[in-house]
Amino acid sequence: MQKDNPPVTPEQEQQAISEQRAIRRQKLEALRQNGQDPYTQTRYDKQHMSMQIKADYASMEGKEVCVAGRMMSRRIMGKASFAHILDEQGELQLYIQRNEIGDEAYAAFKNMDLGDIIGAKGTVFQTRTGEVSVHVTELTLLAKSLIPLPEKFHGLRDTDTRYRQRYVDLFVNEEVRKAFITRARVVSAMRSFLDGIGFMEVETPILQTTPGGANARPFITHHNTLDIDMYLRIATELHLKRLIVGGFEKVYEIGRIFRNEGMDPKHNPEFTTIELYQAYTDVNGMMDITEKLVAYAAQVALDGKTETEFAGNVISLQTPFRRATMAELVQERTGVDFMALTDEQARAEAKKLELPEIKDTMTRGQCLYAAFDELVESTLIQPTFVLDYPVEVSPLAKRKPGQPEMTERFELFAAGCELANAFSELNDPIDQYNRFLAQAQQRAQGDEEAHVMDEDYVTALEYGMPPTGGMGMGIDRLCMLLTGQTSIRDIILFPTMKSKG
Repeated sequence: MQKDNPPVTPEQEQQAISEQRAIRRQKLEALRQNGQDPYTQTRYDKQHMSMQIKADYASMEGKEVCVAGRMMSRRIMGKASFAHILDEQGELQLYIQRNEIGDEAYAAFKNMDLGDIIGAKGTVFQTRTGEVSVHVTELTLLAKSLIPLPEKFHGLRDTDTRYRQRYVDLFVNEEVRKAFITRARVVSAMRSFLDGIGFMEVETPILQTTPGGANARPFITHHNTLDIDMYLRIATELHLKRLIVGGFEKVYEIGRIFRNEGMDPKHNPEFTTIELYQAYTDVNGMMDITEKLVAYAAQVALDGKTETEFAGNVISLQTPFRRATMAELVQERTGVDFMALTDEQARAEAKKLELPEIKDTMTRGQCLYAAFDELVESTLIQPTFVLDYPVEVSPLAKRKPGQPEMTERFELFAAGCELANAFSELNDPIDQYNRFLAQAQQRAQGDEEAHVMDEDYVTALEYGMPPTGGMGMGIDRLCMLLTGQTSIRDIILFPTMKSKG
């Protein structure tokens, strides 16, 4: 009876890799000694892509093509061989005959390694099994791979390796490539949609002297020439609204945001948002735009479909999305109408619900928000606009007419996660100054995420800002939803990682 081979230890695996790397370097040195250094190739006249050839086989059959990519597999059968190369669009089979390319070139091909970058010229045909292929007439080594492909490379799953060496992850995992292609399509669709309705894309500072626009802890750096501490931006909001003051009526920015906070499947210290602001509209106008923007981006990313699957749930992105107030949703879940209670009664109900960190100074609005955050948010699977937020948690939003303790604000949730946040923007400079003061007091009491006073922004409002609607959306989270990825790291090309060692 044949015994199973003992498992390979990490040390043995590393030794095998080191030996293979040494062999590949020897092959490279031999090529250089023969005057065939692959790294001296400055360009290659690649003219065709894999999917272009496969999708249009009827017109491509028998035509000469020039392709290039990374060799991912090879099957040598004496005088003829098959290989698969991978380009940006996918894999394509090559058929290589010794009689066609010559003895020397065929021997060179057999001496190549998986992972090498190669170029091939030949004619398009279909094998007996029906696979569209290229019958190679000329083969060129364009770059030598000195590190062997990962073991079982068609299913690299070690997340640490995948994130640290995303370049490997991309060429060995097709689903990863597709996710980032989808992400690029989402961003492109957003630009196309907003440009089409008259918005102008702008760029605002990443380095700021006053971090504002969100409740978050910033990264701090130092400007040597000015000898001042500066901050990586935690939002683009306040600069974009300065542009509304300046006379631009529809602006947006897609950009990186930095928050020196915790990391989990929904949060990365460096992430991407889109923020947009429009003069002479309000939170309802922003809701309409947000709904259409998400639906349009989804249709582009999903090739016209309006459904996506996420964490076992089928989520419909068919408009209109549900709209409900925060108080309504909390009452549906708990039976408690917090806004009908006094502050003391609200705190008592919050404690009955065993909500964490309920303090004796909390208002009914803060208790409402705590109940929503703890008990409701994770249950919002289908896209839902949550309306009317307490003023205590919305320092930049305009108060709701007739309900001054509430603000004209919504957040869009789907799959139990916040996707977007929007306001009827506060344009009363006195009210804004007082809210900044309240935030500054919270900061003085130890809340590192509270807003800091931004006197220049208050000055801008004093010049006069028209009624304005604004919205910010996490692009990473939207892309997670559309690609079915449950970790934000799987939709950020190079996620933040702790240094090795």
